[in-house]
Amino acid sequence: MIALKDVSKIYQAERIETVALDKIQLEIEEGEMVSIMGPSGCGKSTLLNLIGLLDDPTEGSVAIDGRPVAGLGDKELADLRNRYVGFVFQSFHLIPDLSVADNVEIPLLYRKLSRKERRRRSVRALERVGLSSRVDHFPTQLSGGQQQRVAIARAVVAEPRIVLADEPTGNLDSHMGDEIMSILEGLNRDEKTTIVMVTHDEEKARQTQRIVRIFDGRMVH
Repeated sequence: MIALKDVSKIYQAERIETVALDKIQLEIEEGEMVSIMGPSGCGKSTLLNLIGLLDDPTEGSVAIDGRPVAGLGDKELADLRNRYVGFVFQSFHLIPDLSVADNVEIPLLYRKLSRKERRRRSVRALERVGLSSRVDHFPTQLSGGQQQRVAIARAVVAEPRIVLADEPTGNLDSHMGDEIMSILEGLNRDEKTTIVMVTHDEEKARQTQRIVRIFDGRMVH
């Protein structure tokens, strides 16, 4: 499903060169639930951005479902992201002026769907995360855990095969964090969605099927 071969990412700033990732070799099978761990600044989020086609490697290749992404134009990359990948962020990134349902619908705006069909799918996604009663609420009316559940509904509303979660429990207390993990585990178990999660929490990482550890931009074993 996801294949990175000899992937390096180097950032240039005037005369300073920063190696964020160095010769990463990583394969993630369809239906796996994988966590990425390592200290701050080690390259975890950079790796997630490369998997999510939000950034290009300096060296090496990235392939999604057997399709190399090198050389694809912006529109092709956007189409591939919209079809394959859903994102969950630590800070939720909900739009405060939009209702919960309208926030969840955002990924569907890039598809040729009627307003009625977008709403139907939005409500269904919210039902999956236990928030069908909050459809017309606004993000400011929700707790942190509820906002993260909305973010997960938004990530899965277009039925992506991959969900990338960057510290999805990082801003939540332990109880809310457990709820979010339960939802992600359910998506993986019931929908066979491939989950790749960045976390600092060893306990949460052990709930996944495999832990990928990064240190100074390199995979360690």
